Amino acid sequence: MLYKSTKNFLLTAFAFIVLIPCSIVVLGTFKTDAEIYSTPLALPKNWTLDNFRTLFDSGGLITPFKNSVIVAVFSVFITLILASMAAYAIARSITISGKVLFFLFTLGLAIPGQVNIIPIYVLFVKLNLNNSLTGLVLVNIALTLPISIFILSAFFKDLSREMFEAASIDGAGHWRIFRSIALPLCRPAMGATGIFLFVICWNDLLYPLMLISELSKKTLPLILIDYRGEYFSSFSMLFTAIFVASIPMVVMYLFFQKSFIAGITAGAVKG
Repeated sequence: MLYKSTKNFLLTAFAFIVLIPCSIVVLGTFKTDAEIYSTPLALPKNWTLDNFRTLFDSGGLITPFKNSVIVAVFSVFITLILASMAAYAIARSITISGKVLFFLFTLGLAIPGQVNIIPIYVLFVKLNLNNSLTGLVLVNIALTLPISIFILSAFFKDLSREMFEAASIDGAGHWRIFRSIALPLCRPAMGATGIFLFVICWNDLLYPLMLISELSKKTLPLILIDYRGEYFSSFSMLFTAIFVASIPMVVMYLFFQKSFIAGITAGAVKG
């Protein structure tokens, strides 16, 4: 009884800790800067949509929003394709080569992305991939592929080998087994991994800051920095931009929450 009460109290306290900054941001989108400074947690005295009008009338958020969507969608889609094929091959391999390949991919998790900033920048300048959305997609794929393979290989290994062997006896090749059996069964894992990757790519600031300088190629995190000045920051506009930038992630989770929950709980109970 004491354990349950303590757990509920801690969860409630954590929920309030998370809700306080979220409430400040959401309420701040309907306030002026002066009202945010004076009463950050109070409800707006005069609800206004002027911040949204200013944000979209200026047109400064539409192009970065589109660039972020392009980079995130293509990065996640290509990474899931490559990671699922590699994870399936690793899970189905019964030789030492599969273990070696898995070790090499997981070794990429031990190398922080910040270590490769200078080599990546020099390489992309030589390949003329700086100031390019294609370059950002390639960077995201390279950085998220190890963690994707690490996650998906665990789900593929949980699938019954007898099922794959029965399909092989019926004449199905590796590609047919992968496409018709393995992928449908691992759809929850693919959904959970996809949401995880989308959040990483959508919120990435380091590599766009390093590789992108043209205004037409900037992504949302880069534009959010511009709302902070050296001597004065318009928190009403900053909160509004953050609110708009968070909408795709919230919508994506609402649509794929079943796959996400099924993916993170798959394998938790073994019969």
